[in-house]
Amino acid sequence: MIERYQTPEMAALWADESRFDIWRDVEVAACEALAELGEIPAEAAANIREKANFDPKRVLEIEEVTNHDVIAFLTNMAEYIGPDSRWVHLGMTSSDLLDTTLAVQCKRAGELILEEVDRVLDALTRRANEHRRTIMIGRSHGVHAEPTTFGLKVLVWVDQLKRDRKRIVDAIDAVAVGQISGPVGTFAHIAPAVEAKVCQRLGLGISPVSTQVVQRDRHAEFTGAIALCGATLETISIEIRHLQRTEVREAEEPFGKGQKGSSAMPHKRNPIICERLTGMARLLRTNHLAALENIALWHERDISHSSVERVILPDSTTLLHYMLRKAYNLIDGLRVFPERMEETLESTGGLYHSGAVLLALARKGLTREDAYRIVQTVAMNSWEEGVPFAQLARRDSELTSHLDANELDACFDRERHLAHVDEIFERVLSKNPAG
Repeated sequence: MIERYQTPEMAALWADESRFDIWRDVEVAACEALAELGEIPAEAAANIREKANFDPKRVLEIEEVTNHDVIAFLTNMAEYIGPDSRWVHLGMTSSDLLDTTLAVQCKRAGELILEEVDRVLDALTRRANEHRRTIMIGRSHGVHAEPTTFGLKVLVWVDQLKRDRKRIVDAIDAVAVGQISGPVGTFAHIAPAVEAKVCQRLGLGISPVSTQVVQRDRHAEFTGAIALCGATLETISIEIRHLQRTEVREAEEPFGKGQKGSSAMPHKRNPIICERLTGMARLLRTNHLAALENIALWHERDISHSSVERVILPDSTTLLHYMLRKAYNLIDGLRVFPERMEETLESTGGLYHSGAVLLALARKGLTREDAYRIVQTVAMNSWEEGVPFAQLARRDSELTSHLDANELDACFDRERHLAHVDEIFERVLSKNPAG
């Protein structure tokens, strides 16, 4: 990932030094497990733990000759350990080391992501409650529909992100499995008990069966959960972008002191955070597609997935981590304009009441077709003439022959749209974060 979009925590996790550090942990744990099983001398395992070390620059230097990163690492570690290094990597393959290490990295990355998901959930919940009854027009097809509240709009995002959180938790469980099974996964040269001990020490599950590599559907599930969470952030950002349009301006992303919008037009306040989140969500989806392509490998192992994963897993986890931090700032600092929402709501002269009048006529015994014809005629005249819908409705003889003044007034009461808001909030907020 380019430095511009890195977070320090993810940069450190995916750095060479961190990866080599986990490699050392895996190899040392395997040696200690072998010693516990009586396969190697206990003194050798203790010596390996004490002396096992590496120099990242030296590893890369050796790799220039070997063209094999694992062998380069083992060679460098042997330089520190001495003769007991003969017990290191005993019965193991490169994939045992690489896949188990990758599981540790994905688990840790997922846990970092969950911390940020929870921060965004807290911010969204707070803003949803703040605007629980901030009435605004709802839109379908981009056209005014019926009233909703801004709080309900945000509550939808809360509910969706809760599902994302559960998917990420499940995906971490799926990907956080290690293997120490040797060539083609048969345990011919190393006992399953070693695998169990190593994975337990690393906080990993065990792949029940492996073919020298852990199956890549697990990693695709992980990138899929990441991509879906990114899509939620995109959903939020697109909505705010629409609401920030000049002719709408019902909400606006934060604009810091000293911030500039356009190099040519000083008045501009562009939704750059939202647009950035939208673009990054596209990258997450693309990376997930690559992970799906990684699932089908040749026979018991090939490395066509390796080069792909070296890019998509660090990049996807880093991007989502960055996106969540930006999303928190976006939601926390979001400017909401209730007065403008009110203006927009009433800008069509109350046309949004048409549905209530339709239902009132149906309850009076009219067929839906007849009721729809009457109300649509009044609504279209309101559109064309620019006269408030309620005013025309009260003048329409066919309509008033079925509904009296009090019944029409009831149709024009906006409070009906807020009657069940609290109940909806309870349905969402009573669920735990995992959904």
